Amino acid sequence: MSVLLKMEKINKFFPGVHALTDVDLEVNEGEVHALIGENGAGKSTLMKCLTGVYKADSGTITFNGEPWEVSNPKEATDKGISIVHQEFNLMPALTVKENIYVAREPRKGGGWLMDDEAMRKGCKELMERVEFELDPDQEVQYLSTAHCQMVEILRALLTDVKLLVLDEPTSSLTAEETELLFKTIRTLRDRGVSIIYISHRLDEFEHIVDRVTVLRDGQTVGTANYKDLGLNDMIRMMIGREMTEQYPERHAKIGDVVLEAKNFVSAKLHDVSLYVRAGEVLGMSGLIGAGRTEFARAIYGADKKNAGDLYLRGEKIEIKNPADAVKYNIAYLSEDRKRDGLMLNQGVDFNTYIANLREYSHTGLVDDHAINNTVDSFIDRLEIKTPSHKQWTQYLSGGNQQKVLVARWLCKKSDVIIFDEPTRGIDVGSKYEIYKLINELAENGAAVIMISSEMQEVLGMSDRIMVMYEGNVTGEIDIKDANQEILMHMASNTYEQYKASLNQEG
Repeated sequence: MSVLLKMEKINKFFPGVHALTDVDLEVNEGEVHALIGENGAGKSTLMKCLTGVYKADSGTITFNGEPWEVSNPKEATDKGISIVHQEFNLMPALTVKENIYVAREPRKGGGWLMDDEAMRKGCKELMERVEFELDPDQEVQYLSTAHCQMVEILRALLTDVKLLVLDEPTSSLTAEETELLFKTIRTLRDRGVSIIYISHRLDEFEHIVDRVTVLRDGQTVGTANYKDLGLNDMIRMMIGREMTEQYPERHAKIGDVVLEAKNFVSAKLHDVSLYVRAGEVLGMSGLIGAGRTEFARAIYGADKKNAGDLYLRGEKIEIKNPADAVKYNIAYLSEDRKRDGLMLNQGVDFNTYIANLREYSHTGLVDDHAINNTVDSFIDRLEIKTPSHKQWTQYLSGGNQQKVLVARWLCKKSDVIIFDEPTRGIDVGSKYEIYKLINELAENGAAVIMISSEMQEVLGMSDRIMVMYEGNVTGEIDIKDANQEILMHMASNTYEQYKASLNQEG
């Protein structure tokens, strides 16, 4: 098998940071090559050097047998390398065909008018290549996440792509959508397209990956055939140590009910209730679209509810907006930390103290000294990797961004903390750190609600689990009685049939 891409001794410096140190990466023609490492290991920086976003400070890149020099991503795409980012770059109001052909629209007779029929025909030919069907005239805003991803891939194929980079492609996909993506990846590989697959979901690799390269702290740890590696081998290479357990032990003492939501009704909720106790981690499970996030946002006052009552330590309270929730010491860490949680163009310090600003303000003046001491203590305590507390959060890795959000609500001393997909897009080492923080919060008496699409995470972290399906609660179970099969039946609303079949077998 011939080599398509060879990156040798790539170095990249930023002010005060040596981001990449002599990194090597070699990708063969027609292979799926996984690129893995903890958040901040250098994966994104390396891909930006490849696609022209950054210029490497030293090192050589060879692509398709020739020296590789590009100055911007469009030039990289034109030469055969395309990247599909975790956050899509599509125009929702345009159709599938218009998004695929953007800036490359065929014209009628060489004039100004776009040739709709030519675009439609071209889209269908592209779809035949990946054995996938989608209406070229459908507006993108009405597509599922998986179908949006497919549009991005089809746009890359339009340019005769030789190397496709997929960055966390399954982070927001259901199991069925993930299998659709895997089918497309296998089809592309069989047709000679090489794929760099960046993901923290190591258990997916057995379905598609041929080889694996591991980065750690901006350096290449090694490359190996996937079939020669076990899960523990990859984790050890990523974090530089053995990881004896995936979930930390829980020692919290569960107390009285802190928060209770009764009979919540909204456009997507149908008479939903829950309660959570001091020291307890209540896991919320269910498939994408089950209504878990909508329920959490309704509790927090971020979404409107049509009916329902909320009680804090037995007393009825009214939360009309997130400011009310903060007043009652209820915190919500959104699944989209960049859009709904962090102020990316503000420092770690601002993002940490903003929810508790009044504690650091006296007669209209902010006590900078007290703030700096507090923020620095949280940076040390949570092991946030940042050059300083003034560093803008947009430049932190995903795991460190999540830690900053946790620091905000630790600073606020919240009584109820809702985590919505707390480890999405976070590497295995950082996940463990987040799990320890969740446990610490519970041990300090906080009531924790944890929404997660990863059933193993729910099973590994919860004291009790509530499952939703299409805006309804379909089951609630103590952790000692729960397993993945039961949760899956609850999540698909087939639990009663499942119990009946067990009774018949018994």
